[in-house]
Amino acid sequence: MNSTTWIVDSYEEALAKNIVIVSLGLIINFINGMLVVTFFSNPMFSRDSRYILYIHLVITDMLMIFISVTLYVLTYASPLVNVSLCCVFIFLGTTTFMITPLNLAGMAIERFIAICKPLHHSQICTPQRTYIFICLLWVIGAVRFIADVIISLLTQPVSFFRSFIPCYPNYLFPSKSNQDNTTASQVICMSFVWIILIYTYCRVLFTARKAVSKGSANKARSTILLHGVQLLLCMLSYITPFMFIISTPFFRLHQTKITFCIYLLTNILPRLLSPLIYGIRDQKFVKQLKEYFTCNFVIVKIMPS
Repeated sequence: MNSTTWIVDSYEEALAKNIVIVSLGLIINFINGMLVVTFFSNPMFSRDSRYILYIHLVITDMLMIFISVTLYVLTYASPLVNVSLCCVFIFLGTTTFMITPLNLAGMAIERFIAICKPLHHSQICTPQRTYIFICLLWVIGAVRFIADVIISLLTQPVSFFRSFIPCYPNYLFPSKSNQDNTTASQVICMSFVWIILIYTYCRVLFTARKAVSKGSANKARSTILLHGVQLLLCMLSYITPFMFIISTPFFRLHQTKITFCIYLLTNILPRLLSPLIYGIRDQKFVKQLKEYFTCNFVIVKIMPS
């Protein structure tokens, strides 16, 4: 978000925007929360690396939504935040943002192994190895932030970390070295993930053509395509500055409204589509979701009587 939005907006407009953002955040996290509860309600899912990776994606999305909405509200409620507290918010936000595409790559590799190397799938994609992979994702996601902090410690005075700033990465890490580090890590990460998605899709496509039973291979191919769609949604955040630059000359009098719409499009809505793309199309997961919440609804309804 543009750091001057909170100054320009009227009270009514600021209140309306915050109500919309907070409401959407609560709705998305409620839906994702239902998926998380469904996962832990059946031990079958915790023994399948596919579902473990999926629910990890959902949890990181929930955390990202929470951080994003919190920072948005702070833009209006308390525009200046202590640098140390801002570090916590930016760490969680940037780390989860980096983890999401890497998690998608892991999900694509799991589907590739399941279709192209089915005899080795149970040995390679074990729950223990999946949890190790998830831990590795968090380490990789945190490396960039740790590098930014080290650069800031070398380039900024100690008093900077006791000051108050607008809680945005550009204010927290203002040096050119930090910006170069951010650009390089994002380019490397996205290029790596796209290579994996294209490779796994092509291999699964060839396997589907040769397979006698094409159902599972075709479904895996569709799943990897959806990974690509989700990755494109993640990459919308990268084009936010360009969207703002392009739209501002045409809507100069409605600059804050355009910024708000761009924020919804690139940060909030992709998190809403993520659970729908994967969880709802999985029949096994949907069946358990319906059974669990229908059963609990009936119990709650019967108990008062």
